[in-house]
Amino acid sequence: MRALVTAGEPGLRLTDVPEPTVPPGHVALLVLRAGICGTDLHIDAWDAWAQAAVRPGLVVGHELVGEIVEVADGVVDLAVGQIASVEGHVVCGTCRNCRAGRRHLCIRTSNLGVQRDGAFAERVVVPATNVWVHPGRTIGTVSDAELDVFGIFDPFGNAVHTALKFPVVGEDVLVTGAGPIGLMAAAVARHVGARHILVTDVAPARLELARSMGFEAIDVRTERIEDAQVRFGMREGFDVALEMSGAPSALPAIIDNLNFGGRIAMLGLPSQSIDIDWAKVVSHMLTIQGIYGREMYETWYAMSSLAETGLDVSPVITHRFAFADWAEAFEVARSGAAGKVVLDMTKEA
Repeated sequence: MRALVTAGEPGLRLTDVPEPTVPPGHVALLVLRAGICGTDLHIDAWDAWAQAAVRPGLVVGHELVGEIVEVADGVVDLAVGQIASVEGHVVCGTCRNCRAGRRHLCIRTSNLGVQRDGAFAERVVVPATNVWVHPGRTIGTVSDAELDVFGIFDPFGNAVHTALKFPVVGEDVLVTGAGPIGLMAAAVARHVGARHILVTDVAPARLELARSMGFEAIDVRTERIEDAQVRFGMREGFDVALEMSGAPSALPAIIDNLNFGGRIAMLGLPSQSIDIDWAKVVSHMLTIQGIYGREMYETWYAMSSLAETGLDVSPVITHRFAFADWAEAFEVARSGAAGKVVLDMTKEA
């Protein structure tokens, strides 16, 4: 089968690899859509992180939706023909957190497309416990638009996990980072009843996408968060902040603009240490909560419920490419001028 693999140097390779076997307790999916993530860009660049985390020859990719085409022994409640997304974190099931039902905190997590062969392939094999079925959908009934969104349920889950970590109903919410996950998080906050939402970034294309989705959005290089508060008519600081950028300047700016008792959900991964005013964190009784991945599987239930009640995150998908055009797709994703980039694995060109 065709698959996109890393050769242990900069640049991925589209090549033929053996079809994976399906051990007991696993299923095979025919991949229909796959999203490009920042992790995939790191592996493509073969940077220091990728060299330390990824073995050469690995099939890359972890965001996908597919059709179940094989079900192994020991699998119940799954059937060939079902359309499903995949939770990309494969957990051990035996550590303290797993046994306590906190699987998202597994100390031996193995990541699809990082430690195990992933989604940029014609087929992928995953544990049955990692499959999230979309009820009533088959290859004959699911629409292209639905497949596009189902293909990014993994990052959508990051957004839902972050946006719902703290109550946001009636709250003023600051979102730093207008990438696809940041914009999906803002959309979740709006859908569940946040009052004012401000999105910040420095990339003009992403700011414009945020505005096209109906959000107040500012370039923090030229505008102040404090001025946006005045435009909103806010009398106090933001109640909840969602840090989605990883930019070193974001967290200090958040702390300067939070109300006393404010809460920060932090998904963005900083590339360097950040100096913040810890005295203000203490005296203002702020809460900083790190977020990684999705809660398994509470976040997935929330994601499906939000979609069923009308939340549409499809505007964050700005580019679609055939699998054969993966190199161009990676270029667009790396440019910073795109939202979410999705590969249609069913198209040749």
